[in-house]
Amino acid sequence: MLTITRKLEFDAGHRIPDHKSQCRNLHGHRYVLEITLVGNVIEEEGSSDNGMIMDFSDIKSLAKQHLIDVWDHAFLVYEKDDKVRGFLESIPGHKTVIINRIPTVENLAQTAFDILNAVYTDRYGTGLRLHKLVLHETPNCWAEITAES
Repeated sequence: MLTITRKLEFDAGHRIPDHKSQCRNLHGHRYVLEITLVGNVIEEEGSSDNGMIMDFSDIKSLAKQHLIDVWDHAFLVYEKDDKVRGFLESIPGHKTVIINRIPTVENLAQTAFDILNAVYTDRYGTGLRLHKLVLHETPNCWAEITAES
């Protein structure tokens, strides 16, 4: 199996409402996202993508449009975290993204996978699909999701 991976970074804040340690407080991270795609190499003479699974710049632009630009410099809030939601909503123009899961790195990785899976699936008729997503919350802590076969 041949795969390609594109790494992107973004900054975002969150909190884990019921966590026993400091993570229950408002804080932020420099997230690193790794997107791994699998598919057949494009074999189309004269095509800009000839010899590629997908152009890395296209991977980046689609990820930015659908995820990175939405989450970058935003506060990722669990929909049931009413105290923080109310506070953030009181700040005019604040960039807040409401998600339906507690924003742990595991749940953020799953949410990102769900969003990007629909974006990359078979764009070229070459069997292209999201194979794996890795989301680093810190250099030492991350979550990985691999697609079901």
